[in-house]
Amino acid sequence: MRVVVKVGTSSLTDVEGRIRLDVITSVARQLAAARAAGHEVLLVTSGAVASGVAGLGLSERPQDVLSLQALSAVGQPQLMAAYNQALAEYSLVAAQVLLVPHDFVDRQQYLHARNTIGRLLELGCIPVVNENDAIANNEIRYGDNDHLASLLSHLVSADMLVLLTDTAGLYTADPRTNPDATVISVVAADDPLLAVSTSGAGTERGSGGMASKLAAARIASWSGVTAVIAAASADDAVINAINGKEVGTRFLPHDRNLSARKLWIAFAAEVEGTVVLDDGARDAIVTRGTSLLPAGVTAVHGSFDVGATLAVVDSSGALIARGMSAMSSSQALACMGKRTADLADMSVVEVMHRDDLVVLA
Repeated sequence: MRVVVKVGTSSLTDVEGRIRLDVITSVARQLAAARAAGHEVLLVTSGAVASGVAGLGLSERPQDVLSLQALSAVGQPQLMAAYNQALAEYSLVAAQVLLVPHDFVDRQQYLHARNTIGRLLELGCIPVVNENDAIANNEIRYGDNDHLASLLSHLVSADMLVLLTDTAGLYTADPRTNPDATVISVVAADDPLLAVSTSGAGTERGSGGMASKLAAARIASWSGVTAVIAAASADDAVINAINGKEVGTRFLPHDRNLSARKLWIAFAAEVEGTVVLDDGARDAIVTRGTSLLPAGVTAVHGSFDVGATLAVVDSSGALIARGMSAMSSSQALACMGKRTADLADMSVVEVMHRDDLVVLA
């Protein structure tokens, strides 16, 4: 089995931002156990910025992008040093892999990343993956490593994604305010839970939270990958998840397998605008898989350029799809409601091509 394990900043660092070596030691031990059982493992780790804050002795975490990127450059080597030392106890070698969103959107980059990581696995290394925060364009980035881990699972054709966090799984309610909340053990691929939003943006040290983990589980599910959310503090969470034992929340894989590009459009790209459809256009997209034509658009919200990711909603405001726009907002506004025959002077007559459109309804 090929398994991607992700551990977040809130689990990896203390309140001062210092790396928790006990957590890294525990993660290394679990990865080693999985390897000893014959599985291939990859690790997605956060913590570079938080580690940089502590490494420079700063009293608080800066908020400006340039400082955060600089801090990640300071913290990343410290993070890798800790993993290298911990994995060396089991005669394992860590291999640093830093990715940016372009590696998933561009086909050549996608194949190159997949081949490189595949070769590292063949060599017996444990790829330790993080976003290349030091040079990432703040306008085009994953947003958090939960998204990165789920997209990586698709990239390497993983069988399972294990998201280690500071909670025991997905609860029936917020356990911080409801003492009766219990962990949901299994979520089916078509369960409405995979479409709901959950509160909580994580800790001050991390960028995720349960909402991002639920989104990552949905990406994994739509990639045909089983996802498990479990507590990083659980001693054997990874191997128990691999062995099918009850641990945390298990999200079953969907029979729908999207391409990496469509996964990015559907779940990871930042939405820059919204188009509203009439009932006829909604039915054409959902049941017949057609492109989105201006005739079915009743409203356009937001200012965006060609190539922007848009939410597609019906007349009641319900989300039915996401897609990459073939028109700018001004073009879409100018031609909405018009038939294709009336747009003969335009170079593009589709608001979205069906190849750039992902139905979520």
